[in-house]
Amino acid sequence: MVLGMVPALIVGAAFAAGFIALGINLEAIVTAATPFADNWQEPFRLGARVVLGIALLVAVFIVLLLVFVTVTLFVGAPFYEKIWRHVESRYGAVPEDTRGIVRATWSGIGDGIRMLLPAVLVAIPLFLVGLIPVVGQVLSPVLGAFFGGWFLAVELVALAFDSRGKTLSDRRATLRSRRPMTLGFGVATYLVFLLPLGAVIIMPAAVAGATLLARRELGLDSLNEQNRTRS
Repeated sequence: MVLGMVPALIVGAAFAAGFIALGINLEAIVTAATPFADNWQEPFRLGARVVLGIALLVAVFIVLLLVFVTVTLFVGAPFYEKIWRHVESRYGAVPEDTRGIVRATWSGIGDGIRMLLPAVLVAIPLFLVGLIPVVGQVLSPVLGAFFGGWFLAVELVALAFDSRGKTLSDRRATLRSRRPMTLGFGVATYLVFLLPLGAVIIMPAAVAGATLLARRELGLDSLNEQNRTRS
């Protein structure tokens, strides 16, 4: 579990630096994006730019968080595969991925890209919602938690599904059939990731939890199977 924090820490540091850089330059970016407000009277000018800045930060943060998970899983593949195998081994034989290293790597990259494209597209309407004064600043983060939680769940169960020959489409269809459970896990993980260093500390546990979620979604009742094995 400690080793699983290493790739998350490295990737997280790089992403945090980028997000901090955005925050430092946010005023200049928002001002450059709203030249039409230069002649507005206060507090309308300041209010419009504050709303735009918050909406931009929320949208960028959601995309960065999802990209963080994808990149971290790729960079720390050996660590997270070991965690996944440990969890799977507690309930029986560990399924073997027969695709080979090269094929599995390219498949993982392709799935990651296919995951991120919808995430970016979702961030656009969330950004627009965030532009609604007062209501948008509440609604955008809430919707972001649900969308982000869903994408996190789909991404984190990849090891368990891929090892069983399941495609990204299979993942989505299976998780969609039990959406409340999927969102319960995904949104909770998303909210913990919002805490300082939360993503770094919880990432290994999230992989372990996602393995259990995948087994349950696939109809492999971990508790009953463990009891049968003991008996």
